[in-house]
Amino acid sequence: MKKLHLKNILSLGIIIALSSCSQLDINENPNAATEATITPDLVLTQAIATTASNIVSYHSYGAFLVGYQLPGGGIGGYGDTYTYNITSNTNVGLWNNVFNNLRDYQFIINYAQKSPEYKFFGDIARIFKVFNYQLLVDAYGDVPYTEALQGDNNLAPKFDDDAVVYQALVTELDAIIADIKQYKGDLNYRSLSKKTDPVFAGNLDNWIKFANNLKLRLLVRARGTSIDSFVQSAFSKFSADGFLIDDVLVDPGYQATATQNPLFATFHSSTAGSISTAANYYVPSKYLFTFYDGRKITDEKRGKLTFRNFPNTSIGQLGDEVNNPNSDDYVWYVGTGSADALGVLKGRTAGLPIFLASETYFLLAEAALYGHELSGSASTNFEKGILASFTYLEKNATNALATGQVPANDAANYKTENSTNYLVNYALATTTAQRLEAIITQKYIALNFFHGHEAWNEFRRTGYPKIVNGSQVATETFASVQSGSPRADKLPIRNLYPQTEINLNANVPKLTNGFSDPIFWDIN
Repeated sequence: MKKLHLKNILSLGIIIALSSCSQLDINENPNAATEATITPDLVLTQAIATTASNIVSYHSYGAFLVGYQLPGGGIGGYGDTYTYNITSNTNVGLWNNVFNNLRDYQFIINYAQKSPEYKFFGDIARIFKVFNYQLLVDAYGDVPYTEALQGDNNLAPKFDDDAVVYQALVTELDAIIADIKQYKGDLNYRSLSKKTDPVFAGNLDNWIKFANNLKLRLLVRARGTSIDSFVQSAFSKFSADGFLIDDVLVDPGYQATATQNPLFATFHSSTAGSISTAANYYVPSKYLFTFYDGRKITDEKRGKLTFRNFPNTSIGQLGDEVNNPNSDDYVWYVGTGSADALGVLKGRTAGLPIFLASETYFLLAEAALYGHELSGSASTNFEKGILASFTYLEKNATNALATGQVPANDAANYKTENSTNYLVNYALATTTAQRLEAIITQKYIALNFFHGHEAWNEFRRTGYPKIVNGSQVATETFASVQSGSPRADKLPIRNLYPQTEINLNANVPKLTNGFSDPIFWDIN
């Protein structure tokens, strides 16, 4: 492992000073940095900005699998995407980039332990450590946790059971919340600001609530699994501080002419105006469109806020290289980058969502459905989740409602237009299965274009939104028509560990394909 030399540290400090959004490359050994020069003040913002960028990569990975996006006609090079030929060289960035990011957070945690005045920096790093570990477990299952992030002290950490890691993450969140609550009024600790905290600008009450959100996501996903007894007990031990019911945005100072919002950069264009690959290549699926065009649900308002030229947007089916339409530039989503931009792309300088308010409400709805009414009933939170989805799409680049937009009226009209549909009107769902289907289907719609990985996780966990197993009819499934999966649903269920990790660590679990060895919460 190389060490970070003084001249590199000085250069790094200059880079950070020049660009608040450049990616900080803390050494693979977090303890090797010179702590007098590199402090949490410099590292935390960069680490959080990197997490936001990684979320875009996770979204895109999930979006291909769950029907949000697919290559249009005439686009080559996606053979493995069509066949689901998942190998140890597939999606390696999901693993490598997150572990690189975790090393940054571990540096901050270690620093705070040695220099207690950075306690709150350490607590936020701990929260994001949990956030990132859930990403890894949901994508890979067993991961190094108890022996990980030790640098030269352990180059081949053991892999911990995925369910055990989930339990550890919940326990860690409880400890973080207790720590912040105990010391948040103590002036002996360095406070955070917008510059050092690009999420809540130092509002520790919001960090406590966000930690509750993460705990809620973990528990809802783990309910009914091998650790259900732990989950049921943990549901009764939530902090009384409540949940964060706003959209959680990362905004480290994105710039229209420098480091811009990574979602915009990925799906629109570079700061120089060069059209991105995703803008040139991709179209939404015919299956996804059924939740907007009336075949499953009528949703003209969100259709127009999401897909350009709706309902005449070019759409296709994954793996159909004969009939898929070409993707014209920017044809498939709404977003221009102007200050008053509605829709999914708010602009180059807008904050990037890492946890949507709609998801929080749908998590609360599902928790209530299964007996844990933490903040309102299932039906109340279901309604609020739909409203929150409309509200976010109708906001502009400054995160304020655009002129003339009335989300409450649009959500009410949505219910009226679908007055006999239990997927929209929760009161019409008469069984637990129908109610869960309604919650997850609405979450699927709300997460579209933002968090494809979360929609993919929820589909694997619940089987919703429904597909017809084995069908090749584009409106009945998002599975590829070229799928090589032996499963009834013709889908994969996991990622394989990167070959680089296999080469370096003899403890990597031995897996042969992406169609078996499900994540512990995947009980379908």
